[in-house]
Amino acid sequence: MKLFQKLLLAPAALGLLAPVAANAADVNIAGLSQYGTEEQVTSITQFSDVQPTDWAYQALSNLIERYGCVAGYPNGTYRGNRAMTRYEAAALLNACLDRITEVTDELKRLMKEFERELAVLRGRVDGLEARVGELEATQFSTTTKLSGIATFVVGANSFSGTNNRQADKFIPYTPAYNKANYGATTFNYDVRLILDTSFTGKDLLRTVLRAGDFNGTAYFNGLTALETAFQSPAADNVVAINRLFYNFPVGKDFSVTAGAKVRVDDAGMLGMWPSVYPADTVLDFFTYAGAPGAYDLDGLGGGFGATYNNVLGMEGVTLSSNYVSINSSNGNPNAGGLMTDGASSVSVTQLAYTGGKAPLVGGSAWAIAAAYTYSQNNSLFIATPLAFNYGGTGSTNSFGLSGYWVPENTGWIPSVSTGWGTSSFQNGFSGTDSWAKAQSWYVGLQWPDTFVKGNDLGMAVGQAPFITSAGKGDFAAATGVNTPLDSNYMWEWWYKFQVTDNITVTPALYYINNYDGMAGKYNTSNGNYNATNKVFGGLLKTTFKF
Repeated sequence: MKLFQKLLLAPAALGLLAPVAANAADVNIAGLSQYGTEEQVTSITQFSDVQPTDWAYQALSNLIERYGCVAGYPNGTYRGNRAMTRYEAAALLNACLDRITEVTDELKRLMKEFERELAVLRGRVDGLEARVGELEATQFSTTTKLSGIATFVVGANSFSGTNNRQADKFIPYTPAYNKANYGATTFNYDVRLILDTSFTGKDLLRTVLRAGDFNGTAYFNGLTALETAFQSPAADNVVAINRLFYNFPVGKDFSVTAGAKVRVDDAGMLGMWPSVYPADTVLDFFTYAGAPGAYDLDGLGGGFGATYNNVLGMEGVTLSSNYVSINSSNGNPNAGGLMTDGASSVSVTQLAYTGGKAPLVGGSAWAIAAAYTYSQNNSLFIATPLAFNYGGTGSTNSFGLSGYWVPENTGWIPSVSTGWGTSSFQNGFSGTDSWAKAQSWYVGLQWPDTFVKGNDLGMAVGQAPFITSAGKGDFAAATGVNTPLDSNYMWEWWYKFQVTDNITVTPALYYINNYDGMAGKYNTSNGNYNATNKVFGGLLKTTFKF
């Protein structure tokens, strides 16, 4: 209740308490006259009989200091315990009304002085109300947010090395073959529309529409595949559902994810991603935390997963497990489905720790994660051609150990991401029990705000999965080689220009030694490893985010 209302009600309330038959004889006219003419006090301390312990002390102080409409008696007392007559209440109310009138007149003067500015503000408020009303009328959903990423890539590859290509059933790609099939400069695109919906503020329904035209280019398969390269399963330039999953919390520390189009690294499927090397850079291999066998991002299909944060009360520790079947929509148990013999599936279990401001690394952020992955009927996607042919049937066990470190202060010391992975394949090149083995690793460095604030410099080096032991499969039987010379080395360098808040331009260079691994080297006709195959490439990538 406002002060003015309280003052209006005060006489009525006092009247109820006072005797109805009050008359002039009950009023001390002289005292009332003195009360009304006494100069107003400016501080409650002027009253000798008012103490801070009195129940109405604060209210009386506010009336004096804010409105200055309280007067005392000539002897410096307030007489707060004395009964108040209706005439005295009227005198108090009259004094306060005078002060309110003065305040009102001052406000009127100020309003007139700033009349033009107030009119401008009123117009702006009206305009904002109109725009808000228009947005509310045209929005397609109150629960969904739309964002998008469009990427242009212009680039080419230069293939070099010897051309000793002879008939061989083990993918005898040579520089001449690669140049003839992938040597052109190409201009490609990838576009993603991301619809994020939340019904409770804590859950997430994500739908991603995606289209691209990278099929038939050197950027879609093998070691030169780009992270941004996409091709709809139907055809070029066809928009397809690339993601469709739902994530929701269960209690304080658990979250669950399920979807018909989900990947092992989507929200809630993994507790954390063990790399800060940017995913949106150049070569796809460097986005797998060094272990494509353990973090098989090619596994996109129907699946589910759960994450347990702060395991057993240990802050920063996460445990997660998931399952994805690439051909989950196929009703034939011999050719697809969930958890069937024919499912092309991957299941990842990860234990991770994320630290920040830890003394161990001088007050910076760091993390480490160990992952075990069991996959079935699923070849490695980012691998040498020889390694790619393993794992297509039967089972594969993969392990990965990855982590990152970010310095407390950015400068010449970069963030460091690194990882190592190994895989054991139950079946060999054409299905013979072999238990072949493959390994991979990488180190990624990033320097933020290089030369200009907002611009980043980065580089990475590593080896994509390559066969280290062929076991007893057909390859070993045909060649007499159990440990093939399948290794490769990959480098990439890039610099990202932050043109605007929504546009980045990234020129990049990369080099791959022994691009086709042993598949390009070995020649069954003479048994010699006499072919070499190298790739030097460059591209310009422009990314628009909206």
